[in-house]
Amino acid sequence: MFKKHQIYKRDKYNMLTVEVQGKTLIVREISDEWGEDCHTFLSRPEMMNWAEKRFRPEDFTGNEEELASIMSAFKQV
Repeated sequence: MFKKHQIYKRDKYNMLTVEVQGKTLIVREISDEWGEDCHTFLSRPEMMNWAEKRFRPEDFTGNEEELASIMSAFKQV
């Protein structure tokens, strides 16, 4: 049984989840703009590095609370 973490979910077409499969972390990002993207990481630091590059503070100007909640959810994985 794999453990699944929901990072965010705006609706059924815009969400991001992380599945923990042993040592492997699988990030599934679903958006109505790009479809489904799947990223596989072998360590948490590798995943956090990707998350910091993907969710940049410049993209969340005026909405810093959302960025903080997303990064907090990644840290809890």
